[in-house]
Amino acid sequence: MLLALPNSAHDFMKLSWAQIEPFFQTLADAPLHEDTKYEWIAAWSRLSELYAESYKRLYIATTVDTTDADAEKRLYDFLDNIQPNAMKAENELQKKLVESGVEVEDFEVPLRHIRTDIALFRAENLPIFIELDKLSNEYDKIIAAQTVMWEGKEHTLTELGAVLEEPDREKRKHAWTLMVDRTLQDREQLNELWQKLLERRIQVAKNAGFDSYRDYTWQRMGRFDYTPEDCTTFQNAIEEVVVPAAQKIVKRRLAKMGADTFRPCDQYADPLGRPALKAFSEVQDLESKTSSIFHHIDPVLGDYFDAMRADGLLDLDNRKGKAPGGYCESYDAIRKPFIFMNAIGIHEDVQTMLHEGGHAFHVYESAPLPYFQQMGAPMEFCEVASTAMEFLGGPYLTEFYDTLTVSRVRTDFLEGALMFWAYMAVVDAFQHWVYANSDDAMNPANCDAKWQELERCFRPFYDWSGYEEAEATGWHRKLHIFQIPFYYVEYGLAQLGAVQVWRNALSNQAQAVADYRRAACSFRFFISQRNKLTELVRIIRNKPSVAFIWFDFFPLYVPYSHVFVKKRKFFFFAPHLRHTMIQELTFLMCLRTDGNRYSNANLNTKNIMRCSADFRIFSNVTM
Repeated sequence: MLLALPNSAHDFMKLSWAQIEPFFQTLADAPLHEDTKYEWIAAWSRLSELYAESYKRLYIATTVDTTDADAEKRLYDFLDNIQPNAMKAENELQKKLVESGVEVEDFEVPLRHIRTDIALFRAENLPIFIELDKLSNEYDKIIAAQTVMWEGKEHTLTELGAVLEEPDREKRKHAWTLMVDRTLQDREQLNELWQKLLERRIQVAKNAGFDSYRDYTWQRMGRFDYTPEDCTTFQNAIEEVVVPAAQKIVKRRLAKMGADTFRPCDQYADPLGRPALKAFSEVQDLESKTSSIFHHIDPVLGDYFDAMRADGLLDLDNRKGKAPGGYCESYDAIRKPFIFMNAIGIHEDVQTMLHEGGHAFHVYESAPLPYFQQMGAPMEFCEVASTAMEFLGGPYLTEFYDTLTVSRVRTDFLEGALMFWAYMAVVDAFQHWVYANSDDAMNPANCDAKWQELERCFRPFYDWSGYEEAEATGWHRKLHIFQIPFYYVEYGLAQLGAVQVWRNALSNQAQAVADYRRAACSFRFFISQRNKLTELVRIIRNKPSVAFIWFDFFPLYVPYSHVFVKKRKFFFFAPHLRHTMIQELTFLMCLRTDGNRYSNANLNTKNIMRCSADFRIFSNVTM
């Protein structure tokens, strides 16, 4: 079955719905049985990827320049005139496939998602989805317009963030105060936007027959293998295990700083007062040095990144009017990735580049899959692909720094990796509260109070005195809450998985990278056991499934301690890093390996806290 489709998404984007509809109708009318199934699926796949890439290109154009009125108009025209019609037509094709009863090889997981989409589909939600997309775009515009004057020049808040790494504490405090004061100027506007978003999300869930938006979105996001209760368990584990470890990190930093309290402006500064790092001056430098890192990790990955540079698939520099954050998006019709970020020359940009590069490699590795519908990997695994690359790139940061500085940045990275779990718990717990208490959450003042409560629970080491309003409105500064509801626990789970990829690399980097690449091109990722996400598997070329990464929500990877650090040789790939301050990270891995003290049979809070006492033997490990 050959559809007379345009050759590219650039051409597809120009079509009206009257020109697109016949493609869907042809598929709806075409016979679908054993003799035609592969031809039918292939035609549907090509139509779907042209449509998906068209939408993504239109959306990306509004993020690279939030002030581009023409780009916004093109996106909104697509949302208003094409998307709702295409979603209806897509629903009919999904039902046609399911009702046909045909079986397509390696289509089990896509079919599971298709059945879920059918069950959730409600025509009355289509206009609400469009409203939500437009409101999400409003958040980008509000944040992108936030600038301040600093030393006589206008700066974006992202750009001014580099000052937070300066050794001068008063200078940091002044810059940080300017930044939060500027965000507070938009407090009412963001509160109004929040109420509109929440109201529409609640209605979407009701229309689909769900009591809460949480229950609805759990299905929509394909979280078949773990539950909201598992997330609560994860949060509790973080509170019991991670928070005390993070407090030790902060206590040590304060001792080095000679300070009594840890202020938010101290988070990124070097505790020894060393000058702020300048990782690069121009984004071209970031690109070339990151390319070298990727080539060191694996020549094929390096070639992927070089191809992106040659094809203009990178937009890395920060500028006024650019949407906040960073992302990697896939151009589905050409099976290539696009990376967006806001680089300002700090080391965090290097980590972001490695992270988004991991997403990009996932796109390249999965490109050979025959059908678009197979490309939708679970987001928990997508974030493993990206976060693992941050760890795998560690040995090669000498492309940017001397060996002593690499020791410094790797220490900061590992401590930050641990402390991230605490922040992840704040974001995830906040969203669970919001959608379990939607009437209360409709009042932004209640959201402020809840966020502040969670901050003090999971990050009690910060001193916000005098800046309580900035503390309470921290949820305003997390775009996922506004734009991608419930998307955040994935990062916490992925970091657990990424640490294990790193563990594998410590023993055999070539094999670990080979496993990483095989997993990235798999189209079946999860085995469900006990209604939990417990095993990420790779299934390649009909080989038996081989455990690649294991997930458990509590107590944070104790089962892997005996593999990870048998001989206390942390970072043996870089001997000068063996004695860096990574006690807290190794604490999470529960280093004690004598007997079965921390075996699966003994995983309980009492033994974990006993491990905390054992951890004292590492308390004197310093740089």
